[in-house]
Amino acid sequence: MDKVDETGRAADRVVRSLADQIRSGALADGQPLPPERDLMEAFGISRTVVREAVRTLSSRGLIEARPRHRPVVRKPGYDAAFDAVGSIVTHLLGEPGGVKNLFDTRIMVEAALVRQAAQEAGRGDIAALKDALAANGAAIADSDAFYRTDNAFHGVLYDIPRNPVLPAIHRAYTTWLAPQWSRMPRLPDRNRANYEAHAAIFEAILMRDPDAAETCLRDHLDRAWAQVRETFGDV
Repeated sequence: MDKVDETGRAADRVVRSLADQIRSGALADGQPLPPERDLMEAFGISRTVVREAVRTLSSRGLIEARPRHRPVVRKPGYDAAFDAVGSIVTHLLGEPGGVKNLFDTRIMVEAALVRQAAQEAGRGDIAALKDALAANGAAIADSDAFYRTDNAFHGVLYDIPRNPVLPAIHRAYTTWLAPQWSRMPRLPDRNRANYEAHAAIFEAILMRDPDAAETCLRDHLDRAWAQVRETFGDV
């Protein structure tokens, strides 16, 4: 067995042990991992093995590793799961049609969400949508604020079903598509058109009309995609 294999097997053993401690709560969310020297002594391993194990745990979303800081435990959850595949998704977005493929999945998800909202949203959900819409309208003249409130309005749709997977999906979409969206030309006229599209979606939900809500949502995101193509071409 060569040295690389030995390092890998030793690192796998450490990863299994630390992952079990994280899942059991023995290493709590937000708690720093023990110092490198303590891990070396506890497992009888080299610093190289410790660092290989830390890289693996980080890639699985079980710890947050930052330069010049001790790695911090992250409670396994849906956000961590999406973070763990983030580098793969970023690579795929660079492939021809990658951004369009991801955006199409967003349309499918949100079309279902607005239909459900029109049928099942409660008073608190309607109030949250109304507040998000008002904030979006107030930000029309400030493109940075408009971008944030635009995301927040869509985010409420992901909150309504009370399914913890969905808000994590929204945060993942926002993160993965940010490199394109943040470079889009942001003009008050365009902001106003997007606000009016949000208002139409809200009105359809308020009127308990799932067909109209889906139509408004699809029209809105189709226009958003046309704006992306105007800026970046086919992506």
